[in-house]
Amino acid sequence: MNRKPLISIVCCLLLLAACHPKKATGIRRPKLVVGIVIDQMRWDYLYRYANRYGEAGFKRLLKHGFSCDNTMIPYLPAFTAVGHSCIFSGSVPAFSGIAGNDWIEQSTGQRMYCTDDSTVLGVGAETPESKEGKMSPRNMLVSTVTDELMMSDNFKSKVVGVSLKDRAAILPAGHSATAAYWLEDSSGHFITSNYYMTKLPVWVDSFNHREPVRAYMKNQWKTLYPKSTYGESDTDDQAYEGKFKGDSTTAFPHNLDSSYKISKSSFRTTPFGNTLTLDFAKAAIDGYQLGRGEATDFLTINCASTDYVGHQFGINSIEEEDTYLRLDQDLAAFFTYLDDHIGKDNYTVFLTADHGAANAVWFSQNHDIPADYFLSAPLTDSLNTILGRAFQTPNLVDTISNYQVTFSMKTIREKKLEFNAIKKMALEWLRQQPGITYAIDMANVGESPVASRCAAWS
Repeated sequence: MNRKPLISIVCCLLLLAACHPKKATGIRRPKLVVGIVIDQMRWDYLYRYANRYGEAGFKRLLKHGFSCDNTMIPYLPAFTAVGHSCIFSGSVPAFSGIAGNDWIEQSTGQRMYCTDDSTVLGVGAETPESKEGKMSPRNMLVSTVTDELMMSDNFKSKVVGVSLKDRAAILPAGHSATAAYWLEDSSGHFITSNYYMTKLPVWVDSFNHREPVRAYMKNQWKTLYPKSTYGESDTDDQAYEGKFKGDSTTAFPHNLDSSYKISKSSFRTTPFGNTLTLDFAKAAIDGYQLGRGEATDFLTINCASTDYVGHQFGINSIEEEDTYLRLDQDLAAFFTYLDDHIGKDNYTVFLTADHGAANAVWFSQNHDIPADYFLSAPLTDSLNTILGRAFQTPNLVDTISNYQVTFSMKTIREKKLEFNAIKKMALEWLRQQPGITYAIDMANVGESPVASRCAAWS
């Protein structure tokens, strides 16, 4: 097997050892490792749109790298923060502390966001107290491969995380990162927090000063090719698709200028969010001189617009197909940049996804495939009614989210109610509800049988 190429496509962590430039010890290491996570990318997108991919993007990875095709995700829930923390730490929610994008602390009822940190301030944000800037990796309780890299060479490496999403920049870069940068919607600028630094580097200020987001949003989003040729997608303007604010239709072309005036976050739901992210990644390589030193550096990149487009338009939309065709071109340009600036034999790339996506419910139903919505609010109301009658106390359930029932522990303690009895009744009722395969008591999870994958598929 030819192990010369240093570009790999994987669905799990890539070991750093299988690389080329030698240190004095004789161990072969890359100058730079680039971990690319495509948000909400299903594995079949590698092949579904392949007849229109060029040779230098996804196909370069597939033809000249190594693919791990049978990698299973060993956890729930499959959300962005959980996926990134798992990919870069090898850990799972039960240990990492990252139980979702947001969650409720079961003991206190406190609502948490995965990277919230009230002790830090935004840097480069419109105001230091901006919520978008008050972020850090402190809620993550495990180390990452990027942390281990830093410790392995006594912190001589440089580690940088980049994404439109704060969580997807911060968690992969780890606790000891040189920097992590994410997009502030209100300004259209990349920002960070004083967990990493007290002032943005000059190169970041220069990048932001060009106002690239506003430049992208002055134009329409038109299909890259004639719309009639998008044969891997449903027809345009389907009922299950969402609209840009200000648009009267879900169909192409999309008037980005009017949408951006109404909602600054609308930029995220365009393929140009991926272009911007990869352009900023190039600027970060130059700004930090990544891959130019003696130690191995690490750049983590999350292309997040694929996720936003998938959520708004559905995975069978022309918008989705167009986004991946454009991303293929963006990746090709990025790999060419790495070739020219780092050298083909001097870097390692791995590409994976934080989670996949299901077909839109209406799409499935239109094709007679069983599908429906699981709505947690009505479930919460019904369970509260059942428990309220039995225990003569209203609102014993706080919320149902992230596949978890959170009880109002303060009320239960104040009323001196038997918590195990409440849980038992809740479990019995939940197990009878349509759409719920099984329900377990987390306090006794080791004693609760869960349907095995093999049994489910037999």
